[in-house]
Amino acid sequence: MSQGQDEAPSDHRLEVIAAEVAAKAATIVRGAIGSASVAGTKSSATDVVTQVDIDVEEFIRGELTGECNGSSFVGEELGHEAGSSGIGWIVDPIDGTVNFLYDLPVVAVSIAATNNGEIVAGAVSDVLRGETFTARKGGGARRAGGSISVSDQRALALSLVATGFSYDAELRAEQAATIARLLPLARDIRCMGSAALNLCWVACGRLEAYYERDLKVYDHAAGALIAAEAGAEVITPVDGNSDLVAAAAPHIWPELRPIIDEHAERGEIPS
Repeated sequence: MSQGQDEAPSDHRLEVIAAEVAAKAATIVRGAIGSASVAGTKSSATDVVTQVDIDVEEFIRGELTGECNGSSFVGEELGHEAGSSGIGWIVDPIDGTVNFLYDLPVVAVSIAATNNGEIVAGAVSDVLRGETFTARKGGGARRAGGSISVSDQRALALSLVATGFSYDAELRAEQAATIARLLPLARDIRCMGSAALNLCWVACGRLEAYYERDLKVYDHAAGALIAAEAGAEVITPVDGNSDLVAAAAPHIWPELRPIIDEHAERGEIPS
C-alpha cells in the first residue's frame, strides 16, 4: 500500500520498503549480468556507467515513489530530485558497476531512507548471492531477517581488511601508501569493488574492517548504517577527515585507525 504525504512511515516500514525494492532491483540486475555494455563515463575513463544502471535507478525511483508519495531522491545516475515530504531516498542502483560489466560476482543494490535529512533505514541486496542486508536506526541489523553482529576479533594481525580505490590517479598513489603500511600488520587485504557489500560484510563478520576514501554518499549510506547497527565502529566523511569511510570490529579499531587515518596519526581525530 502506498504511503500518503500526510502519513510519515515508521523507520521499520522504511526498512521494509528499502529491502523489498532493493531485492526486486537486484533481480533485474542479475538478469543483465554478462550482457551489459558501457553507455558512458563520469569522473574518468575508468568510471563507467551502463544503461542498466540508469534503467534500474528509474525502476527504483518509481517503486519508492509508489510507496511514499512526495519522496526526494539522491541517486548515482539521475542526480537529486526534491520532494514534498520529509522522506528521502539515497540510491545506488548498481554498486560495483565495473564488476557488473566484467561479470564478476561482487555487485549490489543499495537504498537508504532518510527522514528530514537523517538516515534512518537502509537495505543492501547482494545481486549474485541473493542476500539482503537491512537495518534501521536504533533497531539493529539483519541479513535475510536474522540478526547479525560484527566479528569479535581482537588482533589486527588476525583480521581481514577490505579497501577500495579512487578513480583519481593521484589519490590512488596515496591509497597505495596506506596499503603498504597496513599489509604487514593485518591477516590480509581484499579489494572487491563494492563499498556497500564490504560494509555489510563487516556487519556480519565476514570482514573485520573496511576503509576507503573518495566515496559518494550513495556508496555508503545504507551500508554504513547496517555496519553501525551491527556493532561496528563507523566513520563517514566529515570536515577534517579527508573523506574517509571506515567500519571495523570494535576491538581492532584503536590499532587500525592510526594506520588508515592521517589525522589520527597526527593526533587530530575529528569528533
